[in-house]
Amino acid sequence: MTTTVVAFDQVSKNYGDVRAVDGLTLALRPGETVALLGPNGAGKSTTLDLLLGLRQPDSGTVRLFGSGPREAIVAGRVGAMLQSGGLMDEVTVAELVRLACELHPRPYQAADVLARAGVSQIADRKVDKLSGGQAQRVRFALATAGDSDLIVLDEPTTGMDVTTRQAFWATMREQADQGRTVLFATHYLEEADAIADRVLVLHRGRLLADGTAAEIKAKAGARRITFDLAGAMDEPALRDLPFLTAMDVSGDTVRLQSADADATVHALYGRGLYPRNLEVAGLGLEQAFVAITAAEEARRS
Repeated sequence: MTTTVVAFDQVSKNYGDVRAVDGLTLALRPGETVALLGPNGAGKSTTLDLLLGLRQPDSGTVRLFGSGPREAIVAGRVGAMLQSGGLMDEVTVAELVRLACELHPRPYQAADVLARAGVSQIADRKVDKLSGGQAQRVRFALATAGDSDLIVLDEPTTGMDVTTRQAFWATMREQADQGRTVLFATHYLEEADAIADRVLVLHRGRLLADGTAAEIKAKAGARRITFDLAGAMDEPALRDLPFLTAMDVSGDTVRLQSADADATVHALYGRGLYPRNLEVAGLGLEQAFVAITAAEEARRS
């Protein structure tokens, strides 16, 4: 039995002159919760389409559980929640979920699926009368209608309120704790930071970074320096501090990014500036993501 859930081997996909996925190689293992990050146009949706067999690669291979995507999906080993589609009109939530359960090779009880997705109270409502957040929860119910080993989620919490998002991720943690692999694409970087065991950063179809959230932050190679300084807006000495990679001044509050925070702070005091409330910290995942993708853009230009 293979221990690899998903394997991309030098996978590329073109749309005309645009290379959406460029030589992508990666492997996912059982029980991992993996966040797929990238700016618009990075290739996230195409990568998920290739994984689910909705599109075929121009080169390279995609394998799920040692076989092709279609074989794994027909066997019920994959559940998917896509951004749109998948919901029929003029049926109730309960009817749609029951159908999904009946079609799954390893189905759960429909009542359990409705409860786990938090949609039992709207089970009798027509699908086309749902709010955006409710529709997302129904899509989640369809993705978990049976005992799948891999759950693929594309922007799963779009339209959900904070309480619903928290309940959703608690459910997904339970899925991972039971040995399932969870792969999700998201624009909410705080979700990736809090939820994912592993983070993949895509940019122009290429894999720029692969590691834990802490490793991704360290890869950015910069730290944040925050302090208060009277008259900061008019202080020219701030703008040529060594190792500075970014600066933002708002009133008397200064926020810096530095490739060598110790040297930057040393120079700050060396120029006769005396900041108050000085703090030095690592980048958050969002700042690290921006720094990594910006460095790649600079390298390509």
